[in-house]
Amino acid sequence: MAEGSGDESSAAMGELAELIAAIEVDSHHERWNFVDQQDRASYREFAMHSLHHALQFWLEADPARPWFHRWFSPTLKLLGDNPDTVYYGTVIDPTRTYRLRGNTANACYTSFTVELGTAGGAMSRALGHTLNDTEFDIDAAGNFELIVGPDEPASGPRNWLRLDPEAGSITTRHYFEWERCVALDPGMDVPLSIVPLDDPGPPPVPDDALTAANIRRAITFLRSVTVDWGHTPMPPGAIPWVSAEPNAFTNPPPDDGNLAIGYAAADNVYRSARWALDPDEALVITGRFPRCRFANIVLFNNHMQTPNYDRRLVSLNRVQTVHEDDGTFRMVLAHRDPGVPNWLDTRGLHHGTMFWRFLLPEEPLHDLHTEVVQLSSLGG
Repeated sequence: MAEGSGDESSAAMGELAELIAAIEVDSHHERWNFVDQQDRASYREFAMHSLHHALQFWLEADPARPWFHRWFSPTLKLLGDNPDTVYYGTVIDPTRTYRLRGNTANACYTSFTVELGTAGGAMSRALGHTLNDTEFDIDAAGNFELIVGPDEPASGPRNWLRLDPEAGSITTRHYFEWERCVALDPGMDVPLSIVPLDDPGPPPVPDDALTAANIRRAITFLRSVTVDWGHTPMPPGAIPWVSAEPNAFTNPPPDDGNLAIGYAAADNVYRSARWALDPDEALVITGRFPRCRFANIVLFNNHMQTPNYDRRLVSLNRVQTVHEDDGTFRMVLAHRDPGVPNWLDTRGLHHGTMFWRFLLPEEPLHDLHTEVVQLSSLGG
């Protein structure tokens, strides 16, 4: 439909319907390496979660009047959610300057990350400037204030979150190492606000053109994580901490961080491997947590979503983990309860991803060792 025809929002709705139909066709594309109907059903569910996020975050995104939205919940998961973390995000204009106020809410770690290339709903292509809670001032009650903008404020760089020219959004992370994962607390809210220093006034009434633009931002995001995703395979070994071998971790030496990975955390050291287990098999993982700010392991399906964790243990942080007398741990990944401590429930999924986060480690990471065993040998 021609620009300015007066019915652009109708055309945009049609484009959204076409994309949803294309996602169904894409569920059969060979690049996904799906092996059964369960895999395809998981993809369709992931697409609906992504649509949910696209509508919540991108539909009315206004960089002149930003607002922090919570990214994940027990029923909204994508891009590597973490049951032990509360995430928020907002769009921004890299030419504007904002005042950001908040409170740590007793989190064991708080950070703000500028995402590059996300304007208009696109996926983050890399990380921009990052501030963690050691790099800005926090009062005795947990309150803080940051200046967010392209130019260093007169007060100096300490409480300044710099906006790079390609900046399009900000992601926040608030880690809690609790016995019951924080994402299950319905009353959990991290106080955050962000306002432009130059008041833009009230937002315009959404007319046909603006409504069309809003819908198309949501379409751009949804397309980026579904039908446009994964057409250029990553060469083996391109990311040292991602294992090419199922049921085993690579244990690489420290690298230069995660700045080239969109929506990553600059302060985390990651380890990732696939599991592949038959119904009568289990994977035993042994290791030792390093001295660090936070650490956990999380299970993901094919689309970096945690299985339901309200009544299943699909992640373990240090507080939740039962340790051996010498400080090491022994975890067991299995399709049913093996009757031993530290069971990670696969929810019956034959394959998926095991993902470790070690936040601000103070020492080299200890190797993670794995062994596939018969489930019956564990007494389950």
